Amino acid sequence: MIEPHAPAPPGPPPDWAGPARLPVQPDTGRLLVLACVFVCAACGLVYELELVALASYLIGDSVTQASVVLSVMVFAMGIGSLGAKRLRWRAAAGFGAIEAILALVGGSSAMALYAVFAWTGGWGGLWGPRWLLVAFSLTIGLLIGAEVPLLMELIQRIRRQDAGGVVADLFAADYVGALVGGLAFPFLLLPLLGQLTGALITGAVNAIAGGALVLGLFRRDLTPRARRLLLVANLTVLGILASAAALVGDFERAARHAVYGGDVRVALQTGVQEVVLTGGTHGHPLDLFLDGRLRVSGRDELRYHEALVHPAMDGPHARVLILGGGDGLAAREVLRHFGVRRVDVVELDPEVVRLARHDPALSRLNGHALDDPRVRETTQDAFGWLRTAPASTYDVVVADLPDPGITASTKLYSEEFYDLARRVLAPGGRLVVHAGPVTTRPRAFWTVDATLHASGLHTVPYRVSGRDAGFAAGPDRSVGASRAPHDWGFLLASSDGSPRLDLDPNQPPPRTLTESGLRADARAAAATRIGGLPASTLVHPRY
Repeated sequence: MIEPHAPAPPGPPPDWAGPARLPVQPDTGRLLVLACVFVCAACGLVYELELVALASYLIGDSVTQASVVLSVMVFAMGIGSLGAKRLRWRAAAGFGAIEAILALVGGSSAMALYAVFAWTGGWGGLWGPRWLLVAFSLTIGLLIGAEVPLLMELIQRIRRQDAGGVVADLFAADYVGALVGGLAFPFLLLPLLGQLTGALITGAVNAIAGGALVLGLFRRDLTPRARRLLLVANLTVLGILASAAALVGDFERAARHAVYGGDVRVALQTGVQEVVLTGGTHGHPLDLFLDGRLRVSGRDELRYHEALVHPAMDGPHARVLILGGGDGLAAREVLRHFGVRRVDVVELDPEVVRLARHDPALSRLNGHALDDPRVRETTQDAFGWLRTAPASTYDVVVADLPDPGITASTKLYSEEFYDLARRVLAPGGRLVVHAGPVTTRPRAFWTVDATLHASGLHTVPYRVSGRDAGFAAGPDRSVGASRAPHDWGFLLASSDGSPRLDLDPNQPPPRTLTESGLRADARAAAATRIGGLPASTLVHPRY
């Protein structure tokens, strides 16, 4: 509980720490200070979460980004608390200045990071997004750390009380504010306003709360010059944030064109991810981006999907399960085979399925596969769906999932996931897994292989080259085209001994694969083998 009063500590206060001249009663003033603590704590946590979320989206590897942001920010808060001791003699003016700067830096941080990501092109150098992320985390942490010591000084000037009581009151308001900010970010700000507008509005609220407290409650403690400077500073910050908020739409469109090119046709923020479609008209190849990563390229998707599907279809294939693959392209290749009676597609994002069915370019590319009466779609997490799926049901399971190493996909490359996938395989059934590039990430590829073996599956590795490397598709979005992968790696698995890596001669032949080329690619993949790697599990991911 917040104590209404506690005895003052012994000894006279310093000359500069005399009672504040307030326009309200002390109890009311004390309550207003604690309300400001609540608002500032909520804003501070929103800044932290916004940096983590945006960095995870722009750079990838959300675990690393969260660790960097939180550790740097907490360290900086300690330094900021120490630095605030020098401002105690002008606590009101110091707090007002800090809140104005924090509102500007925190509110504009998302837009600045996105601008650097969109327009710098190359990702190296001092001002790459990684260093800018550290700079924002450090600056925001320093400013947040300076808040509590100054607020403690201000509340003591309203009425002296013991330090323990003051700290308890301030921390209670601070922690409750952090709870509200932490819940508001994912459930209110992000879905309703988006990252950019949400950060800008948070900055505006921060500026208003800090400015109102200092210019309203403690205005008599400020010199006329300090009042004018703080008023101008806060109005300037609010003007900048309001102008940026008004231009967010134009900024996002310009940044999107800088990232994806000028041929963006569809840009959606679904409940799962950002979905962008480019091209597909006037002879331009269609590209599908999910959270900024190239998921489908019309230049090379046929080679990828034929390599993913056709080797696994050599054998019984009446019942096929596709995990992922909401774009319908893997289903297109499955349906080219004679004897397919049922195809179940389990896709997390319903908007991807809707686009695959109704977008003219994407539905044309997938041959309207999702309209085939043999295809049934389920919009659900693949892991959760497999837990309730009937055992020994499918002749072929196709794992058409994002690259391993993307944090959200790590559980889909775990031993537990492959245990579930093996359970739904019929006797003699095959599982095929897209395991990321072999040449640029061999350790991740062979970790997938080790994980499949740990689940009791026998594997055959293979790869195909010819991948268009103009955009990163894996966990690290910061690599340029020169370092982007040029191949795809696959693992064909079965619980009944090592599967054959062949193409069924009684089925329509693929257009980009030959049996001899497939075997040569298998030998090339096997030559990169890294032995002795541990399996990846839910509680100990290895990617």
